[in-house]
Amino acid sequence: MSTLKRCFKIALIQMKVGKDKTENIKRAVNMISEAKECGSNMVVLPECFNSPYGTSYFAQYAEKVPAGETCEALSKAAKDNEIYLVGGSLPEIEGNKYYNTSPVWNPKGDLICTHRKIHLFDIDIPNGVTFKESDVLTAGKCLSVFDTEYCKVGLGICYDLRFGEMASLYRKSGADLLVYPGAFNMKTGPLHWELLLRARAVDNQVFVAGVCAERDLNASYVAWGHSMLVNPWGTVLAQAEFDQRIIYADIDLKECDEMRQQIPTGMQRRTDVYDTIIKSNL
Repeated sequence: MSTLKRCFKIALIQMKVGKDKTENIKRAVNMISEAKECGSNMVVLPECFNSPYGTSYFAQYAEKVPAGETCEALSKAAKDNEIYLVGGSLPEIEGNKYYNTSPVWNPKGDLICTHRKIHLFDIDIPNGVTFKESDVLTAGKCLSVFDTEYCKVGLGICYDLRFGEMASLYRKSGADLLVYPGAFNMKTGPLHWELLLRARAVDNQVFVAGVCAERDLNASYVAWGHSMLVNPWGTVLAQAEFDQRIIYADIDLKECDEMRQQIPTGMQRRTDVYDTIIKSNL
């Protein structure tokens, strides 16, 4: 860890997403360049940034990863701007199956990680929201951690955020930052979005980023917005509201070290009584 750079700037892009894939990609690329101009080292896009979010759209907008037009544009944007780029998520097709997939690119434009959403969003809230991703999508089977010169980063997508065991395993693997592109809705967003992001941060003594699209009241699925970055103490360092914008925060990984020294829960876990284990390789 001593050879790693301990400070870097992250940008979370809360962008407008419409039905025109080409325009969505163009908007994302432009905002990535803007984030770089403001000094960002890592940039994160929201869930389903190249398509509307909904089971009726996944197959129509799906493309191969990394061979599709969206990934080609993201790879070029990462290389041109010399940044780490977490490509939110996009509908992926492989064979006859569809996935909700987050690709990650390094500053050379190389694909270094691909996370397929593990926990599919199947819920039914009376007088609220009913949604079933599994009608179209197939769940991923692997946890995803990627290395940077700053820290290890654990990656999840939206509903993955609700599963604390997954975050705990990322911390056990050495991650200091967890990133969740998401699309919480107008029912679960105000109740749980900030609560869960802060809980994952405090439980695991890590930084946590949650990145959502802009709220569009005319969309079939209305996203909550409120992209944010949370530090290991559970403090929200930066937060958007509902409109399109980029939020920035400086991450100083010494905050992780300090909290772990002062409240050493990582060393106090009673693994003789309980433990969290992984069944597939990171």
